[in-house]
Amino acid sequence: MTADLFEAVPDVRPSREAMADGAVLLRGFARPVESDLLAALREIVAQAPFRHMFTPGGHQMSVAMTNCGNFGWVTDRGGYRYDGVDPDTAKPWPAMPLVFRELALRAAAAGGFDGFVPDACLINRYEPGARMSLHQDKDENDFGAPIVSVSLGLPAIFMFGGIRRSDRPRRFRLEHADIAVWGGPSRLFFHGVAPLADGEHAVLGRQRVNLTFRKAR
Repeated sequence: MTADLFEAVPDVRPSREAMADGAVLLRGFARPVESDLLAALREIVAQAPFRHMFTPGGHQMSVAMTNCGNFGWVTDRGGYRYDGVDPDTAKPWPAMPLVFRELALRAAAAGGFDGFVPDACLINRYEPGARMSLHQDKDENDFGAPIVSVSLGLPAIFMFGGIRRSDRPRRFRLEHADIAVWGGPSRLFFHGVAPLADGEHAVLGRQRVNLTFRKAR
């Protein structure tokens, strides 16, 4: 990432869109702090670069990942888990920036979940063609806390299903600065991202970056 990828764009008025019981989209919610988010993101990636992790079955993920916070989500042949140490650097993950933490808290509250204190932020980088198959976020110790997911860069199609993998997912177009929040009755709903379409975003170029805040422990 280079400095010219982190230029601010004009603010827009955020709006709220229901996805399911306990799940909302907050359109444009991150725009007021966009420049600070991207500056902090650049510092995190300098300390803990993106990498393509492997699933326990040996499949390399199309999405590149890194983390910040007290814990980072990792996957390898040993399984899916949270770890306080970056396996690539043998150092703790970068601290979660205050702008990240405050945005997650405010977005969670706007989604109906007051008092959210994330201790992990998964950072995913999608390039054209990258995707995330339908899955549940269930590696956390406490499902009482919501998931807060911030979209930056190219638009993506977010698939949000139900409690069973077979439940047909609804499709939502996520734009730059949109935030999805889900918890309560929809906390364990299956969700994923369709293959990212090619394009050129004014801020991040040919990529989408997703910040996913969680309470891991």
